[in-house]
Amino acid sequence: MAVNAKHLATFILGAAAGVALNKYLQTEEGEKLMTDLKEKGNQFKTEAEGAMDNAPEYFEKLKSQLADLLKANFPNAEQAINDVLGKKPDGLESKV
Repeated sequence: MAVNAKHLATFILGAAAGVALNKYLQTEEGEKLMTDLKEKGNQFKTEAEGAMDNAPEYFEKLKSQLADLLKANFPNAEQAINDVLGKKPDGLESKV
């Protein structure tokens, strides 16, 4: 691939942005920004870990609520699903 003026300009602009960002981060304001970003990142990490710990309980609760909702509003839903899947009432699959 040949290097043309667009590639060279993109490289120079990227390098200039990197130098400017580095200079900014060395200022007191830039250091405060990095500290704030690190704190936010740690906060999000803690929240994500908590969500992962609670996920199995949440989905189990959601599953039971959905089952109750289906049983209340669609009393024949289990039989209809078993019919579609070809299952016998005792839970054994039929031989097709």
